Amino acid sequence: MSEQPGAGGAGRGAVVLFDGVCNLCNGSIQFIVRRDPNGYFRFASLQSEYGRALLREHGLDEADLFSVILVEDGKAYARSDAALRIARRLAGGWKAAGALRVVPRALRDRVYDLVARNRYRWFGRRDTCMIPTPELRERFLG
Repeated sequence: MSEQPGAGGAGRGAVVLFDGVCNLCNGSIQFIVRRDPNGYFRFASLQSEYGRALLREHGLDEADLFSVILVEDGKAYARSDAALRIARRLAGGWKAAGALRVVPRALRDRVYDLVARNRYRWFGRRDTCMIPTPELRERFLG
């Protein structure tokens, strides 16, 4: 967990940055973990020092906690692009979600933003960021 930002985890998969106090986001991380048996994805909360440093490294606003961010191959993806890129790497039928890329990004992001704006009201929030189980600790950064 002491790994420093830089190179976006080159050669070690991708990093998913998420809102650590959002119940929907935490549930999404658990969903990804269960469908990522090879451990391609690693995780950090947007609120963590590691997460904020990775945002700065990619020229993203540290105060913007409304989007999941995927850092893969040295590039950052946000909102629906991040979600669809994550889905294409998951086991099972989730690769098919990539077909949604034919939907214009503006429309996909409008739906994404609607959920993001209402996530605390619809799904609740925690007082603190999630603490990974001992089995998952090595996949969480910062």
